[in-house]
Amino acid sequence: MTTVSLTLSQALEIALAAYRAGKFIEAEQICQKLLSAAPDSVTAIHLLAVIHTSLGKNDAALAGYDCVLSLQPEFVEALNNRGALLKELKRFDQALASYDRALSLRPDHVEVLNNRGGLLLELGRHDEALEIYDRVLALRPENADALNNRGVTLQALRRPDAALASYDRALSLRPDFVAALNNRGIALYELERFDEALASYDRALLIWPDYVDALNNRGNTLNKLSRHMEALASYDHVLTAQPRQVEALYNRGGVLRKLERFDEALASYDGALGLRPDYVEALTSRGAALHDLKRFDEALASCDGALALRPDDAEALINRGDTLHHLKRYDEALTSYDRALASRPDDARALTNRGVALHDLMRYDEALASHERALAVQPDHVAALNNRGVTLRKLGRLEESLASYDHALAIRPDYAEAFTNRGVTLHDLMRFDEALASYDRALILQPDCADTHFFVGLSKLLTGDFSRGWIGYEWRRNRRTGFSKRDFPQPLWLGQDQIAGKTILLHSEQGFGDTIQFCRYAPLVAARGARVIVEVEQPLQDLLTGLAGTTQVIAKGSPLPDFDFHCPLLSLPLAFDTWLETIPSSTPYLRSPVQNLLNRHTRLETRPRPRIGLAWSGNAEHARDRERSIGLRTFLPLLDVEATFVSLQKEVRADDAETLKECGDILHFGDELEDFADTAALMSRLDLVISVDTSIAHLAGALGKPVWVLLTHVPDWRWLLDRDDSPWYPTAHLFRQNDFRDWGHVIARVRDALLKFVESNRTSLQ
Repeated sequence: MTTVSLTLSQALEIALAAYRAGKFIEAEQICQKLLSAAPDSVTAIHLLAVIHTSLGKNDAALAGYDCVLSLQPEFVEALNNRGALLKELKRFDQALASYDRALSLRPDHVEVLNNRGGLLLELGRHDEALEIYDRVLALRPENADALNNRGVTLQALRRPDAALASYDRALSLRPDFVAALNNRGIALYELERFDEALASYDRALLIWPDYVDALNNRGNTLNKLSRHMEALASYDHVLTAQPRQVEALYNRGGVLRKLERFDEALASYDGALGLRPDYVEALTSRGAALHDLKRFDEALASCDGALALRPDDAEALINRGDTLHHLKRYDEALTSYDRALASRPDDARALTNRGVALHDLMRYDEALASHERALAVQPDHVAALNNRGVTLRKLGRLEESLASYDHALAIRPDYAEAFTNRGVTLHDLMRFDEALASYDRALILQPDCADTHFFVGLSKLLTGDFSRGWIGYEWRRNRRTGFSKRDFPQPLWLGQDQIAGKTILLHSEQGFGDTIQFCRYAPLVAARGARVIVEVEQPLQDLLTGLAGTTQVIAKGSPLPDFDFHCPLLSLPLAFDTWLETIPSSTPYLRSPVQNLLNRHTRLETRPRPRIGLAWSGNAEHARDRERSIGLRTFLPLLDVEATFVSLQKEVRADDAETLKECGDILHFGDELEDFADTAALMSRLDLVISVDTSIAHLAGALGKPVWVLLTHVPDWRWLLDRDDSPWYPTAHLFRQNDFRDWGHVIARVRDALLKFVESNRTSLQ
């Protein structure tokens, strides 16, 4: 047998061929045998180092390159490959030094220049990287790789138009250059040329169907085009090819949120975090998905987890603010938005959401300023325009509010919420037909929007259309805010079932005045043969005990007895198909308990008559408090009438307390009024009650006391329009604001009427 002896050159050729064929172990073994025979072969040492790099044997590879350079310091390819390995090992300064040594030997070495440019790009030294790629292209104008890398650098410098031109030049040289097609799509996306971006990704995917980056970017573009199901398919394609692709899992979560598949979105974010626990964006978006699922405490924890990793992350701070806002922790939400704006001052979303928090804190002027800042940054930000309209309405700037909604709708004609809010402003302008038309537009877009149906109900009730009004008003129970819906296993009764011999729970749901107004239906329910239990807030319990038709009156929060049906008090008008003509208006239907009459307010007996009760403000937290409450100082013109004036306010605001001290002739009982039974006992000794639209007015009406109610220009629905009496309370007389919405004019009319009342009362006592 003849033994064939290979030369060093031939052995190197075989090793190189094995390496190029991907047979790294075989190539390694050949090199090692070769080096045992020729240990100082620089070429063999270098090839082995390259093979070790491919095998991930980084320490051995680096030692090999160093050995080559100790033997041949001017070996440029070894310096280049060493730089590339050091870059992969994140030893950037050493990598840069290696490239610089190579370029000192060969300043025009295109591959080294390209690699150095890539390193500078990764280090964020974009201007230097651009200079490098321009040097490459001066040497080789048709170098497609350099053109592609130059485009990436230009994008990093926020010059997407120039980047696009660079990609196009690369693709004119190499039409099937998939990386350039993908990067071209990114530039087009940044230029908001989404259809063209999509076409560029699709071209790349025709060449390489499983190209993960292009599939991810294609999904992002389809998402931007609101083609959500196609976007989801693109992300799913990625995950079929690479199930552990973190970016695809994250992006998939985003599109699932838009599809309102919140549980799946959460699972997708959790999948991404399982692979990368410190993925701040995924933690932030996970918090948003938990918010969507109404798991607010968990949402907050997820945002806090993101902020523990990156304390100034604006997106996490904004999402955290949104969750805190939903939890009605408005001050904390405001702080979170302010922190976001400290790191991203021109974030329109943070600015307008900050405005919403300020709005809910009733700091309307500051809220408006925040919305205006958002619109200065982004004039077409429809949410900011909508929110600005809401705040302008609160400030009574109704025409400006309307214009803000119209601006939003000109940009986004399918913005249902803006149509609804526009309707509310038109309602306040007493343009009811236009308001209803705006609500109708909203309902075409969102047929099941509880807010819109509710506002339709309010407009119908205010204008006397009770048949449609009660139906719309019933939607309040499905609203996200403003009402506390009670869920019981027992069925809701709305008049449709036979309840004779059954027990029904009637429960309060809104303010004290609402409970007082609608408890009048209890005797009608009892007349159907039912045993009636009424659950109310504790301050009303004693007052309602003894209400005709009731078996038991329970304070809210106490254990409930067994019952068969339930009904909120404010659903009873619907249950009884109430019309204006059929309102159960007989009064009094409430009376003060005897013990309260005997034990309270004896110091009033020495005061001369007539005795006039005054209530000038209601619940400071009421949504319409700014409109319906009046400062005590505005009431002062009434006090020079010869009468005894009695404060019916249990709580007095700071400004009013000062005025009350100045007016020593107003009797004030304050904390002596422990509950509404005490207030009713005090009222029983009065000749007249003058009140703004608050629970005091309802109590006086329910007791059958003469009551004058001071109403805003556009009052609450129960007071109707264009009448000075009330079908709910026969003893009520209504004083309405004029078109100028001025309380001074109302007080002047009340004073004139009061003078006549006092004279008439004095005459009757003689």
